[in-house]
Amino acid sequence: MEYRDYYKVLGVARDASQDDIKRSYRKLARKYHPDVSKEANADERFKELGEAYEVLRDPEKRSAYDQLGANWQSGQDFRPPPDWAEGFEFRGGGFTDAGSGGFSDFFESLFGAGFGAARQSRGGQFDLRGEDSRSRVLIDIEDAYRGGSRLITLRHSELGAGGRPQVRDRSLNVTIPKGIRQGQQIRLAGQGSPGVGQGAAGDLYLDIQFRPHSFYRVEGADVYLDLPVAPWEAALGASIEAPTPDGRVDLKIPAGSRSGGKLRLKGRGIPGSPPGDLYAVLQVQVPPADSEVARQLYREMQQKLNYNPRARLGV
Repeated sequence: MEYRDYYKVLGVARDASQDDIKRSYRKLARKYHPDVSKEANADERFKELGEAYEVLRDPEKRSAYDQLGANWQSGQDFRPPPDWAEGFEFRGGGFTDAGSGGFSDFFESLFGAGFGAARQSRGGQFDLRGEDSRSRVLIDIEDAYRGGSRLITLRHSELGAGGRPQVRDRSLNVTIPKGIRQGQQIRLAGQGSPGVGQGAAGDLYLDIQFRPHSFYRVEGADVYLDLPVAPWEAALGASIEAPTPDGRVDLKIPAGSRSGGKLRLKGRGIPGSPPGDLYAVLQVQVPPADSEVARQLYREMQQKLNYNPRARLGV
């Protein structure tokens, strides 16, 4: 495939501002729009302009594209090195010409296929759908059990006066659905980057992650709790209360339990169809010998129990 100089396609310098890029694109798009242009190659030129503008109008895509450097010349075969654009992730919001074959092989080799978008013509005006955005959101494990709404503040960059990027905060009230799991997404329609002209705004995708918890850890839909028990509870058995993200439960410790043993509470994990399970992992805790009474009890156990914890090791 051949390298495409998107700056040359739009007729701008490599250090052009975002405003300069937008003005040049609109000027050339009007000239080569297939509905009005008399040029023989209008369809091809219009598709090239849309492809170039799709990359250069987006600061992240432009930065990735610029990593190609100045050594590539138009017409050369282009084979990007593996992971040359690692760290950049692009979703949705592209520009396609409904009557053409889509983007070039060169474009799709850089950013992948699937940049769906819409283009409309209204007397020379062009509407482009805005880019989709992504953000990571931390929620509590309890939120996944009960659901609810949360006010979140997102920091994002946008182009200000003169095409310079600036950082802004915005707050959104987000509904957390019951049963959401770590790694899933919440889609907020129309909350992504604004479109061009009357083009619709992109969508915002919130990647859900659980905050670290002092009691629980999550694996898929299952929840694990390290449950401390006393030596006599493990040895003799006991009925105790145990916490869960959905409230306390009564739990029966079987006699002869050992550290690391798991008690399964079916359906007490993350809600869903089917729900996950909750596992109480027993942790036998040895009381400290921090008083004379405690030390005397340990001496009696030593003398009367005749217990060798290393017997199975042959020592």
